[in-house]
Amino acid sequence: MTDAHNHLQDARFDGIRDDVIATMLEQGITQCVTNGTSPDDWLKVTQLARQYPDLITPSFGLHPWQKPSADWYEQLVQALDSTPRACIGECGLDRWMRNYDTELQIEIFTRQLDLATERNLPLSIHCLKAWGMLIDILESRPLPERGFLLHSYAGAAELIPRLVKLGAYFSFSGYFLHTRKRHVIEAFKHVPAQRLLIETDAPDMQPPTQLIKHHLPEEELNHPANLTAIYTEASKHLDTSMVAANFARFFHH
Repeated sequence: MTDAHNHLQDARFDGIRDDVIATMLEQGITQCVTNGTSPDDWLKVTQLARQYPDLITPSFGLHPWQKPSADWYEQLVQALDSTPRACIGECGLDRWMRNYDTELQIEIFTRQLDLATERNLPLSIHCLKAWGMLIDILESRPLPERGFLLHSYAGAAELIPRLVKLGAYFSFSGYFLHTRKRHVIEAFKHVPAQRLLIETDAPDMQPPTQLIKHHLPEEELNHPANLTAIYTEASKHLDTSMVAANFARFFHH
């Protein structure tokens, strides 16, 4: 079982991380992608990937919520050069956050997109309330040959064929199993089976209460071992038969 997007390096796992990962392994989670969000946590991601090389695929990105340092791009290149298995992300565009700077977000995102394209690396994209802007960018420049991942996709169903044509994969989060997110499940029914992935986004994006089989000390946090219940429930609505093959093809081919 594979988790296309989580944040095991998150400080909220400090002190319990080894137990959390042990539970993931007990539950049959074989591979996951752990996404950094700024140079401040990339070393932690690297260390985790070295500690659990069979489980964790490391990914380095500058998230739109994070303030860029002057040398963030040089640090990103260095992190990728020193970690041959690494991906790029989490990065992207966000018009949901307060006081967003559109021009700065576009500049930072496109530099990461272009680097992923140049090296043909897996790219995990965050997008909130910026779908038109994102598609304009994706349709206007070269893209990674292997495609790219739209993590926790919550865009319109109508955009899916257009994004598929560009090479998109779409990861489904357990958070979308909440009743109020039914429209997202309906949109995901338009995602081709060969483009579907499943994620936890742990410690965030907690699934509905009835699907929480594994708890963390802070009640609102999402344990990544809840992936097993998320898979089971998602399979009632979506064709998940190719998720493992999609993960291998996108992240490791």
